[in-house]
Amino acid sequence: MEEEMKFIVDAAKESMESAIQHLEKEMLNIRAGKANPIMLSGVKVDYYGSPTPLSQVANINSPDGRTLTVQPWEKSMLADIEKAILIANLGFNPMNNGESIIINIPALTEERRKELAKLAKAESENAKISIRTARKDANTEIKNSEASEDVQKNYEIDIQNLTDQYITRAEQIFSLKEKEILTV
Repeated sequence: MEEEMKFIVDAAKESMESAIQHLEKEMLNIRAGKANPIMLSGVKVDYYGSPTPLSQVANINSPDGRTLTVQPWEKSMLADIEKAILIANLGFNPMNNGESIIINIPALTEERRKELAKLAKAESENAKISIRTARKDANTEIKNSEASEDVQKNYEIDIQNLTDQYITRAEQIFSLKEKEILTV
């Protein structure tokens, strides 16, 4: 009985942890005005007929806070990489200098910063929904178990404490990202 309850709590904790990891990953994709090679993580290049992540055909660097450079391993890939960046519709205008591709990251407007903050808020709300869903599933499993009412109540309290911890983490991640986005 005790083992079954611990398993339910562990499963809920694992589910909540994966919601937080997903949130962190999504927050990395929301750019805050600084050049970061992760911005190009979704770009796929047609490499000899198969779509390949850009990072597997080129080095991506950020020499300063406003510029990304893409240095392909094969110079013949320059045009394909440039095309892939444009197709990805990231709002970047790549410049090909014959050796590498240079992307100047435009400064964010106030309106765009607010849009990105809203997007970050939506992602954090999605994470909170996932966490609450994990709580609901765990509580349902606890109620359906054959444990005594007292034991069920104690484990429901444990699940609620876990939920509160993970919701707080999601809010902290959001507030850090919001601060980063809104800082000029």
